[in-house]
Amino acid sequence: MKKQSYIIFSAITFISLFVASCKRDLTDLNHNPKVATSVQGQTLFSNAEKAFTDIMTTPNVNNNIFELISQYWAETTYPQESRYDLGNRNIPQNWWTILYRDVIEDLQRSIDLMSQEATDPTLLPEEQVAYKNRLAIAKIFKSYAYSVLVNTFGNIPYSEALQGSGNPTPAYDDAKTVYYSLLDSIASGINDLDVNGSSFDEADLIYNGDVSLWYKFANSIRLKLGIIIADSDPSRSKTEVEAAVNAGVFESNNDNAVFYYLTTPPNVNPIWTNLVQSGRNDFVPANTLVNKMNDLDDPRRPFYFSLDPNGGYSGGIYGSGNTFANFSHASDMTLEPDFPSVIMDYEEVEFYLAEAVERGMSVSGTAEEHYNNAVTASILYWGGTQQQANTYLAQPDVNYATAAGDWKQKIGTQSWIGFYPRGFDAWVQWRRLDYPQLQKPASAITDIPLRYTYPSNEQNLNSANYQEASSAIGGDAVTTKLFWDIN
Repeated sequence: MKKQSYIIFSAITFISLFVASCKRDLTDLNHNPKVATSVQGQTLFSNAEKAFTDIMTTPNVNNNIFELISQYWAETTYPQESRYDLGNRNIPQNWWTILYRDVIEDLQRSIDLMSQEATDPTLLPEEQVAYKNRLAIAKIFKSYAYSVLVNTFGNIPYSEALQGSGNPTPAYDDAKTVYYSLLDSIASGINDLDVNGSSFDEADLIYNGDVSLWYKFANSIRLKLGIIIADSDPSRSKTEVEAAVNAGVFESNNDNAVFYYLTTPPNVNPIWTNLVQSGRNDFVPANTLVNKMNDLDDPRRPFYFSLDPNGGYSGGIYGSGNTFANFSHASDMTLEPDFPSVIMDYEEVEFYLAEAVERGMSVSGTAEEHYNNAVTASILYWGGTQQQANTYLAQPDVNYATAAGDWKQKIGTQSWIGFYPRGFDAWVQWRRLDYPQLQKPASAITDIPLRYTYPSNEQNLNSANYQEASSAIGGDAVTTKLFWDIN
């Protein structure tokens, strides 16, 4: 009897507690007090900077295989990406998604929020200047990120992009039209910058809010995008290049746009994450690059690579499976968790200036002077000496006056060596100048890609616009040239 009474009492107690709990507003349970309910525009800008640098830097074959396409690295056990298999891991989809979702959308949201914040009537004059600079910088950086998409795929969603559920099937815009709009946006952003004012301060993970450096970076981006269209539109290219140079581009390695990683995850260089933390031995330097640097006795080899078991520098056969232990590896310095990632540097600017001179643009100095400055800047940045640079440039096969080929071959070869390990920039440069004359491996399933094919999601979920874009560019194939790649 006592047991039955206990059960009845317990049941009544439970029902009473349950009824009481139902009177409580249970929506409180959906609230996480540790999660921010709002975010500042500056925070989103920081996120976009890191996301952009991560995707441009990572060697993760699910996201970025440009170190392979540019024949900087060879694979060991699984060489399919070196044979240009883009579909097995859906690589174009991941590249597309990260750039749109994690970079460009965050930049646009940052711009939207900062535009609202800038309307605060209590802002002091210097704060108003800071907001104007932040907005200009964010717009410039967004344009640069968009240029990566254009230079990867060709036609892309632009005017109807970033609308989310409001337009899940955006139309594609003509690549050239987008590209020229980006140039206009960058020029407008440059005009809005006030180098005497502040901007993001520590929220800027590249320049710590230094507007004068962003001004040089923006002009250097304009130079870069301008020189890319030199073959397809010499007149517009000349206008953009000369305007950028006259306004002021990078003048030394002190101006470099560099992202400085930290020593502890998750803010580490993704090279470390994928090559060290993972414990995997998937890559070795490619023989294509190592052999060329050996031929030229290049002083950057110990900074790029480790010694092989025989005490020299050797690369794995590009496009084939390779035994990791038999070859050189990435150097110790490049495998540090806080190894800095270069977004754009003085070396790159000097190579473009050398090209501009050769193309007859109004740029001071000679092509040889700019070429020498570029090579020297690269060697010094990596840790070499001025004497090593002088010796290297004096070699007949490196010296601008005596090296083989025309200016495209000289600049193309040395910029390919110097851009390491920035595979994407090397890929753009190779498509423009056609040097060095990279060869596809015998086992390749296609020719060396001139573009990425469109993501599978676009083919399946945005089919009509995908079909129209594919037709407009001449077919969704890796061999379809972009509008500026006409030689």
